[in-house]
Amino acid sequence: MRIDVLSIFPGMFAGPLDDSVVGRARAEGILDVRLHDLRAHAADRHRLTDDYPFGGGSGMVMKPEPFFRAMTALGEQWAFRPRVILLSPQGARLEQARVVELSKLGGLCLLCGRYEGVDERVREGLVDEELSIGDYVLTGGELAAMVLIDAIARLLPGTLGGPGSTVEESFNENLLEYPHYTRPRFFAGRSVPDVLLSGDHGAIRTWRRKQSLLRTARRRPDLLMRACLGQEDRTLLEELLREGELAEATRLVRWMLTGDRRDRGSPAL
Repeated sequence: MRIDVLSIFPGMFAGPLDDSVVGRARAEGILDVRLHDLRAHAADRHRLTDDYPFGGGSGMVMKPEPFFRAMTALGEQWAFRPRVILLSPQGARLEQARVVELSKLGGLCLLCGRYEGVDERVREGLVDEELSIGDYVLTGGELAAMVLIDAIARLLPGTLGGPGSTVEESFNENLLEYPHYTRPRFFAGRSVPDVLLSGDHGAIRTWRRKQSLLRTARRRPDLLMRACLGQEDRTLLEELLREGELAEATRLVRWMLTGDRRDRGSPAL
């Protein structure tokens, strides 16, 4: 998969993209990330990529010309036009389902904004979608682009090894992943749960599913509301209710298990 990145600070990507999983994927030819300095496409000798906003106000706005010039130059390299994404706090929040969809595309072009944002004509004339990695503001889109690249890279075939490496993960079913343990069995006065040492794979699977439901209910009830729960999940949630394990999520789970939401207001999350 090829990913082009337009930024005025391409040097920021050197460490994160050269090491670990992403670095290995690049070295093995699974992922092709190409960094482009937006300043090289500025229209003046000072290589300016920003200017004062029309109408006044604080801060600077990124100029449209460098983006359009860069995209024209890149268009001569592409066999097909990739999906163009602007990393912006105004974009849709990035979720795992969207990462999966993007990982199946042949190519992406990521635009990294800075300052107060980009000229609106960039959005209108070049961008296919905007994505945000959370409800907070960064100094620029570079870090968000790195997050997106990392999330996509690990889903590409061959990056993590076996095809099952990414199956049981948080957010794949709108459920958080169950707790993990490794050696030693006893540490700091705490022991690995006996079920994980039992060799009973059915019991282990049930325990893990139950823990996944419990952890999601406690930490991310908003995800639990969107999860597709089967009869086994409902049975496990009923057990957790009887055991008093759900604490502040008790009302939500009881509401979910009633099966009749037509005249009920959703409990506050």
